[in-house]
Amino acid sequence: MFTIEHDFDATVVTLVDEGGANLQEDVTVCAFEDCVTVEQYDPRRDAVVRITLSLHQARELGAALHLPEGIYRAREG
Repeated sequence: MFTIEHDFDATVVTLVDEGGANLQEDVTVCAFEDCVTVEQYDPRRDAVVRITLSLHQARELGAALHLPEGIYRAREG
């Protein structure tokens, strides 16, 4: 299951793990004008862990999800 919310400065997608055993914490993806953040609560640290992707990195990640194993370079434009 996932939710989508449009806030003032970001689009927020929350992914809820509904799988079988070994459920993971929710993942929150926030798309801003200049970057994308991915956050997940880490119970071992008792803190939220965040990574920040540039828009270029986010586009490459999206493309990579649909490609076979290999090394790629995105074309400009």
